[in-house]
Amino acid sequence: MGMVQLCVNIDHVATVRQARRTWEPDPGWAAVEAQLGGADGITVHLREDRRHIQDHDLPRLRSLVTCRLNLEMAATDEMIGIALALRPDTAMLVPERRAEITTEGGLDVAGQRGHLAAVVRRLRSADIPVSAFIDADPAQVDAAIDCGFDICEIHTGPWAHTFHDHGRDGTRPGPQAELARVRAAGARVIAAGLRFNAGHALTGANVPPIAALPGLHELHIGHSIVSRAFFVGLREAVREMKSIIRAAAAAAASTHTSPPAHRPGGAP
Repeated sequence: MGMVQLCVNIDHVATVRQARRTWEPDPGWAAVEAQLGGADGITVHLREDRRHIQDHDLPRLRSLVTCRLNLEMAATDEMIGIALALRPDTAMLVPERRAEITTEGGLDVAGQRGHLAAVVRRLRSADIPVSAFIDADPAQVDAAIDCGFDICEIHTGPWAHTFHDHGRDGTRPGPQAELARVRAAGARVIAAGLRFNAGHALTGANVPPIAALPGLHELHIGHSIVSRAFFVGLREAVREMKSIIRAAAAAAASTHTSPPAHRPGGAP
């Protein structure tokens, strides 16, 4: 098992800035701090309503990010044009609804095969690898494979919420069922030769079983890291999360057994 990488989403830094429509906190500086803390990548989501990251942030981030820059985006002509101009290291297609607070579910690739396959071709023609943010559903994985995606990021929200609802006890049947769904989806992704990533609603408490999944390449985490940064600083918050991820992945690699189920009392 290779080392699981951490891509830090800094959207919520921009959310605080946009609450006052001012200049701080600066997402660019957040990207620098996250990298100094050990981030392997930086993620930003340019939403159609521009609720946090703004257009002017993108070229500055492109110049400041020395690791990988991942652009989350809707599969629209406007966003494709922006991605082609920015040339991020990866483009991740996500669903987007104006009324949602945050992304609420995976992209329905199976229901939009023709459109999404065309979007993937346009981005890949510019040498931009393309990721699909999808639910842990075999039909969605198969559709993403058919559309030519390079990466599948499996939505871990159901795992995270079930873990919380069961007292943060990952050994109980509900959380174990959700973890099994993510594991099976990841195995399907890897078998097809695509990269297996995961993310959404992950925290220091619920990430270890996900980080221990076989073949996982990268985790995308934002809200919990930015929340922790209020108390310890962004650089340290990234270091803490990387340490938790590395410990879980190393434990799984050394035992060669099923991923450990996290019990109550983990990190907040």
